[in-house]
Amino acid sequence: MALTGVLRPGFIQLRVLDMAAAETHYVDRMGLNKVCTGDDGRVYLKGWDEFDHHSVILRPADAAGIDVMAFKVASDADLDAFETRITDWGLAVDHVAEGEQPGLGRRIGFTIPTGHRIELYAAIALSENHPPIHNPHVWPEEPRGMKATRFDHALLYGPNVDRVLAFFTEVLDFSLAEKVDTPEGAPMAIWLTCSNKAHDIAFVNYPEPGKLHHAAFFLDTWMDIGHAADIMTRYDISIDVGPTRHGITRGQTIYFFDPSGNRNEVFAGGYTYYPDNPTRSWSPDELGRGIFYYERRLNDAFLSVVT
Repeated sequence: MALTGVLRPGFIQLRVLDMAAAETHYVDRMGLNKVCTGDDGRVYLKGWDEFDHHSVILRPADAAGIDVMAFKVASDADLDAFETRITDWGLAVDHVAEGEQPGLGRRIGFTIPTGHRIELYAAIALSENHPPIHNPHVWPEEPRGMKATRFDHALLYGPNVDRVLAFFTEVLDFSLAEKVDTPEGAPMAIWLTCSNKAHDIAFVNYPEPGKLHHAAFFLDTWMDIGHAADIMTRYDISIDVGPTRHGITRGQTIYFFDPSGNRNEVFAGGYTYYPDNPTRSWSPDELGRGIFYYERRLNDAFLSVVT
């Protein structure tokens, strides 16, 4: 499948309350690699199987949550074309200069109707510790902790999900892989993809804007999910739910919390999506099975705890 336009998730910037505790969590326990610390105190991380300079930024702050999620586009010309399409759709676009983050080219940014900031960029430096590309071993060095391979996706909570669905599909050319509708037919939750993954970003309708439900990190196998659960128990990491699997996306999963209260997910599996696939749909009465396939019911914290 030829990927053009928006290629994939690029990076997410999370707010953390205690940087030392956050580094222990994301580097030692989850297995992300620390790339560098910026002059402003932001810490840059990447998964062991990612080529880009970084994919996760931790920013010291007084409140947890998400600052921005960014996507990589195929070319500089795409960046200009998307700016025109975004402004024509009715959103204001601002510009972030090259070098505002280490290794990163120029970006455009905008706020979508759920209140979240999204950015697009075309250029980012190759990581010094990238996966091998010449006579490669399967990994550059033995993965540690939960062995997170990459930043995979995020689930965001906010209002106006119907407008966000229109924006992502009409302007950024995403596909709607799965959805949950209200009994009246309005979108309650949507799973969107710009690739052949089951989802690259998802949204749930929620009265407060700009909220993070979780940032997800990909693991290779169901066995790795079990290994991650062992690490969570060994180090007293707060688990929300799992190990289990989803009906929606069919991925295997555990949800848990970083020391600041941001929810994380480790995710494996999931189906392969192609643009000619029909949208899978779920009714509200089957949402429990859709989210947690084995338990067939939701827990209160999963529905209500956001940052």
